[in-house]
Parts: sequence; C-alpha cells; structure tokens
Amino acid sequence: MGSIESYATNAGKRYRVRYRKPDHSQAAKRGFTTKKSAELYLAENEVSKARGQWIDASESRTAVSTLGTAWLSSQTHLKPSSLRPVEIAWRLYVLPAWGRVAIGDIRHTTVQAWVSSMTTGTGEMAGKGATTVLRAYGVLAAILDAAVKDRRLHSNPARGVALPRKTGKARVYLSHDRVQLLADNAGRHSTLVLMLAYTGLRWGEATGLRLKHLDALRRRVRVQENAVNVGGHVIVGTPKSHEARSVPYPEFLSIPLARQCEGKGHDALVFGAGLVHQAQPDGRRGWFVAAVAKAQLVDKAFPRVTIHDLRHTAASLAVSSGANVKAVQRMLGHASAAMTLDTYADLFDDDLDAVSVALDNAKRDSDVSSSRPKAPFGI
Repeated sequence: MGSIESYATNAGKRYRVRYRKPDHSQAAKRGFTTKKSAELYLAENEVSKARGQWIDASESRTAVSTLGTAWLSSQTHLKPSSLRPVEIAWRLYVLPAWGRVAIGDIRHTTVQAWVSSMTTGTGEMAGKGATTVLRAYGVLAAILDAAVKDRRLHSNPARGVALPRKTGKARVYLSHDRVQLLADNAGRHSTLVLMLAYTGLRWGEATGLRLKHLDALRRRVRVQENAVNVGGHVIVGTPKSHEARSVPYPEFLSIPLARQCEGKGHDALVFGAGLVHQAQPDGRRGWFVAAVAKAQLVDKAFPRVTIHDLRHTAASLAVSSGANVKAVQRMLGHASAAMTLDTYADLFDDDLDAVSVALDNAKRDSDVSSSRPKAPFGI
C-alpha cells in the first residue's frame, strides 16, 4: 500500500500520495485539496494494479510522433511494397496532424473530425479518396493500439469512428480476340501480355520468372519471386501471399515461351534480356499504353485497360472456360476461395443460374412423384 502525507502551500493545506508502480519503483502524485480525495486516488490506484489495469499517467503524455516513429520501425513483417504506402500515410497525413499531440489528449471526437475533414472538409488536406483516408486512419489507430498494449492508455480513442466506404471500380474483362489484338500491338512484349492475360500472374510475378521456374512438360510455372517497383527501385522478394504456387499456362504459349528462353541460362529471367527485371511501363507514355492506343485504332470499342486488368481478364477467361472457384483461387494465389468469390462474384452469375435450374428440375420431379397413387399407410 502507499501513504498519504500533508504539506503546506500558499493556497492552504494539500496532500501528497506516495505509491509504488507495478515494477516496484516509487511514484507520487500531489495537489489533492482533501485527504478523502487523496485516499480515493490511492484506493483506485491499488485496485487498478491488482486488476492489471494500471496506467502510468506520465506515459499518456508521450507525443504521437515518438510512438509513431517506434511503431513504424517495428513493421518489419511488411513487404517493401506494402510498407511504402504506410510510410507515406504517416509522413503526409498522420505526423502533420497528430505528431505534437500527447496520446492522452486524443479524443474520439477529434479523430472523427480529422477523418471527416479529409473526406468532405475544405483546405489542403480535404478531398482525399477513401483509400487514402482509411490508410491514414489505420496508421493512427494502430499506433494507439500499441499504446493500449503498452498500458499507456486505457482504451483506443480512434476505434469506432465512422469511416468512408471504398467504392469498387468496374472491372474490365477482355475477350480472347481483344487479348490477341492487344498482344499483336505490344511488339516484343506480346508474349508477356499473353502470359499475364492467361495465367493471372501479377506483373512482378511474371517478370520475376526464371527459366528454372518453367515446367514445359506439364505446362506449369512455379511462382517463387515477385519483383516490385518501390520508389523507383525494383525489389525482389517472395509472392504477395509469401507462398510459392504452381500456375498452369495454355499450350499455345509453349512455343512463344520457348523463344523467350533461347540462349539463356538456367537462372536467367524469362522476360527481357535475362539479367535485369523489367520495370513496369510508364502509365502515360509506356509501351503498354501505346499498345492499347493502337488496339483502339483497330477496334473503336476497345476499352481502356491497365496491366492489372489482364489479371482480371485471366480470372474471367478461366471462369468462362468452366473453371470452378477453387481452381481460380489457386491460379491467382488468393488466400481463400471466399476472397476469390468476394473479388469476382460477378463472374459466377452463371453458377447462380444453374442453381435456379436445378431447383426447378427438383421441384418438377417432386410434383410428378407426389401425383402417383400412394401405398396404404403402414405398407
């Protein structure tokens, strides 16, 4: 237990509470005007220690900038491509708004006002998209979660605020004919275009393929590397899911892939010269944009597509060919079939139609059987 002692001030008699922290170090709080209020504080302090809920008031005065810097340096589990947008959100949105604020001074209402100002407010920070707002909020909330775990705060004031909803963009799916038209206009990158559109590989996975990853007999590629452009530098790591996977490719790609491999060693990259990973083309003046523009000259209705749309196209072509959701999941490297269904639910509408037809047939069979004479009860 602690102790209470009085002392004199110009304003009158005051009380000081001395107590021990959970780590047994000495601490004190002064300024109580009545002995009863000092006793109440000491009792609450002892109960919170017994329940494991004790919070050091001095820790709550730590600035967000201090905890945020430490939290960011601890995110070593993130891939560089995932860490970079988090760092940007911290530097551009969280640090300017909250860096000097003590975590104990943050209130739920102020966090809500900050989120709302980025979404619908006015000024330099206003008009941000849902993705930007959600990422910035997520950084602040995660920092305060860490503060709660470190017992600097009782609870996280950022949790439970109203957040903007992300609205999914309409996906573009190319037909077989349009994929071929795009490839025909991609010049020396035509095989890469076909590979992306018929395997669903991400750009970094396709450009990270080496000759040793190809199984020509089974027509499979082993996805083990992912070459991602982070801040202008290509960083090679594991696939997005951290797990290697085997992906099939159609037979018509066998000869084009073999040509890509001619004159290269076992460890050489399939696409490009073989030694350096290809950087993703410029989104405004690169070869892919030029290929789309040429395709649009031939087909006036050819849609504007991105390289990532070829991954969506691969899912669409696989489903239309009769592949089930589990096969599409494995091809794309999704964590679960549920994720594939959530992402591409619109591609499985035909399955819903099949369910409707099956139920209708079952009902018709049931009506026929119910119209037949029934046997006497008990036989």
